[in-house]
Amino acid sequence: MTEYAPNFRKSVLNYQVLPPQDIEERFGLTGGNIMQGTMSLSSLSFMRPVPGYADYRTPIRGLYMCGAATHPGGGVMGACGYNAAREILKD
Repeated sequence: MTEYAPNFRKSVLNYQVLPPQDIEERFGLTGGNIMQGTMSLSSLSFMRPVPGYADYRTPIRGLYMCGAATHPGGGVMGACGYNAAREILKD
């Protein structure tokens, strides 16, 4: 990195490494997974968080899901909330 950004090494004042166990203990994320579940083919798109509940609605009328556990996942910031809001407005 220092090859492209001179003095980079000197500019880093501190850093922290949190393994999954520490993330789970500190923040309550099961398995230390910041995406709230595996981002694998079996849990993407219409199967996220589980088949049958990918439309952001829950079995409780008026209660909706949004966040990293919903489509498109935690890697697309704001998209889960935007999608959930669209469904709320439809209802």
